[in-house]
Amino acid sequence: MTAMRYRLTFVVGLAVGYVLGTRAGRERYEQLKKSALQISQNPAVRNTAESAAQQSRQFADKAYHAVSDKVGDHVPDSVTQRVRSLRERGNGSGGDDWGTGNA
Repeated sequence: MTAMRYRLTFVVGLAVGYVLGTRAGRERYEQLKKSALQISQNPAVRNTAESAAQQSRQFADKAYHAVSDKVGDHVPDSVTQRVRSLRERGNGSGGDDWGTGNA
């Protein structure tokens, strides 16, 4: 009987620990999610992200031209198309792969 009692106590303890742990974990997850959302909606953060995205597009454009000047027509079409799409995106479409469009 005592072995069964210890097992039952252990299982009940496990169940209670699991329930309390998952609640605490979910609450902490919701707190982190809320904080991340607030940070991502901050205008200063959004402006910084947009500025970084714009600078990276400009850098990619310059790098493409530097490479294409050296290799001529040997740039693969896939690279040419990707740079063209990035260039078009940077000319006022208001978004990029990072979700940092003009808000």
